[in-house]
Amino acid sequence: MSRILKASVLQIENLAPYHRNLERLLYHLDTLKDQDIVLAPEVSMTDYDYEHLEAAAAFGEEVERVLCERVGDQVVGLTLLTRHADGRYTNDAVVIHDHRVVHRQSKHKLFALGEEDKHLVAGSVEGVRLFEIDGIRYGVLICFELRFKELWRRLEGADVILVPSQWGMPRKRHLEILAPALAVMNQAYVLVANSAKGTMAASSAIYSPSGGVVMEDMHEVISGEIDLGLLKKMRRYIVMR
Repeated sequence: MSRILKASVLQIENLAPYHRNLERLLYHLDTLKDQDIVLAPEVSMTDYDYEHLEAAAAFGEEVERVLCERVGDQVVGLTLLTRHADGRYTNDAVVIHDHRVVHRQSKHKLFALGEEDKHLVAGSVEGVRLFEIDGIRYGVLICFELRFKELWRRLEGADVILVPSQWGMPRKRHLEILAPALAVMNQAYVLVANSAKGTMAASSAIYSPSGGVVMEDMHEVISGEIDLGLLKKMRRYIVMR
């Protein structure tokens, strides 16, 4: 637990057609080869394109295939719209490492103000769980899920919590309160990658369990360090039980 990881969160807007988003993501992955973790915003490959859900889900399959070919030592996270055999759709967090998907999680808490519940089905709460990569415990909360304390409890013990988001500008301050609170409460690093669309809050950041933050609203890439030694120290001296 003495390692220091390099992490970057992307703060990008959605472009049309879809392939431009994948090209931008691949460009950033090429320039961030020295980073251990790269997180992209929620549905950053297609946006919530409800009028063309079938096409968006098909493109998501292509994105997943391309990333599995490209991503080796890094941990890369994002969300993709996914079509299921029964014809229903979910918004799935996908984490890729060592040329394969190591974690998939359907969004459990759908955002009614964005009409997500009219077009998508919710994933099970059991999907919100810890998973491990190279001895490091990860968890994921997708955007709106950050508001729910019962989901924070499900991620107790995580070293790193990934939060891919499309968090709206009217609630910008909420995001900037909840994410660092989660980091301090769960004694974890919290990585927020929020959309840079004009209606979105930006506020992408890397929060540490000690209250530190790296945030920049105007950049496409925000980078910082994850000090696993600090995690060990915090948990030794401030015992949360």
